[in-house]
Amino acid sequence: MGKDNIAVGLDIGTTKIVAMIGKKNEYGKLEILGIGKSKSLGVARGVVNNITQTIQSIQQAILEAENNSGYKIKDVVVGIAGQHIRSIQHTDYISRSNPEEVIGENDIQLLIDQVNKLAMLPGEEIIHVLPQEFKIDGQSEIKEPIGMYGGRLESSFHVVVGQASSIRNVGRCIQSSGIELSGLTLEPLASADAVLSQEEKEAGVALIDIGGGTTDLAIFKDGIIRHTAVIPFGGNVITEDIKEGCSIIEKQAELLKIKFGSAWPGENKDNEIVSIPGLRGREPKEISLKNLSKIIHARVVEIIEQVFTEIKAYGHEDPRKKLIAGIVLTGGGAQLKHVKQLVEYITGMDTRIGYPNEHLAGNSSEEISSPLFATAVGLVMNSIENSTQSAVQMQVVNEKTKVVYRNAPPVQQQRYEVEENYVERVEIIEETPREIRNNVVKEESTETKIRRSFFDRYVDKIKDFLDNAE
Repeated sequence: MGKDNIAVGLDIGTTKIVAMIGKKNEYGKLEILGIGKSKSLGVARGVVNNITQTIQSIQQAILEAENNSGYKIKDVVVGIAGQHIRSIQHTDYISRSNPEEVIGENDIQLLIDQVNKLAMLPGEEIIHVLPQEFKIDGQSEIKEPIGMYGGRLESSFHVVVGQASSIRNVGRCIQSSGIELSGLTLEPLASADAVLSQEEKEAGVALIDIGGGTTDLAIFKDGIIRHTAVIPFGGNVITEDIKEGCSIIEKQAELLKIKFGSAWPGENKDNEIVSIPGLRGREPKEISLKNLSKIIHARVVEIIEQVFTEIKAYGHEDPRKKLIAGIVLTGGGAQLKHVKQLVEYITGMDTRIGYPNEHLAGNSSEEISSPLFATAVGLVMNSIENSTQSAVQMQVVNEKTKVVYRNAPPVQQQRYEVEENYVERVEIIEETPREIRNNVVKEESTETKIRRSFFDRYVDKIKDFLDNAE
């Protein structure tokens, strides 16, 4: 078997930054080797607004992933989202010089390169050019044109566009963290890879990824991406509403949402109350769970209605565009109690919670299988497709210490053989120890390693000083 392709995904979210290292096992499943997580401090609604803080958060997540896995990260595939993302439908064609030759990969690439040259609004950049359906010499609904004959090759494209400055800021943060950027992927596409099955994509499905700062939407039909959108609201606005509505601090509001929050007010009785400790000697605050769920409900309804507007804009009501597989919810916000029932109630569509465990190896931890890590898992899968060696195994170096006393007899200047993969560290101690001053040399077995840290030597010097003082 060849060398393992180690892949790394980096999810730069509004609330957390996740670095995930993985590889494919012999069964084609994703085996997670290490994961690092840090609080995201310099990102708001999916957009970097503080370079220094974002770099620190990335470095913390990378370091934790490296320590957990024993691999050194070289490059990463990064997820991109944010309110600046928009998508457009575009149709383009090329005329082939020799229709007698079969259509190959080069023809498709030529067509994609042509779309990449599209004139965008000032300050915008194309992130993805995703071919949908092809048409050859007027023959439509061709999904795979390679190997066919034809003079005119035409295709409809789903083009994802974002602000150039925001994309460059992400790239700057990655490079300043000491790693390379190997690819950019739209976060809803990464999440879709992790939680959707091919059958759902064929039948028609809307993936809703409720993150901290944004809610991302990706719609698939006939196995093809049809529509993407980023709504600039997520779990953070729900926490903000709880903070304002209950007059408590943000940390308490977040804990309330996670532990007692529900998107369906009817589930809580009027007499269910939770007590929150007061600030600096003030009386504890009592909050009704019914009121809490009313605050959450109002904001979740607003988010879902905006997403549903996007689903209608795609044309869901058209029988040919009907999404038979309904809606799949993922992201941290999908863990909110009764959110599935509320989405079904508002949209009238079948809904399930999407977990990334379908693509994960059987021994994966429960934490990684959470909807919270769907995007990170999708980014690792995307990195595997790039076939780059994104991380290398760290060499474990064992140290042997050789202690040399400057004015000690030659017998005391012990030398140790340096074996392969060992580093010989020489510690030179100015002062001759008392045993040598008295010409007493203690023999040590070859197994005993002389390891004396600065602290140990310092303690010994103090002991010597006290002995002499007597």
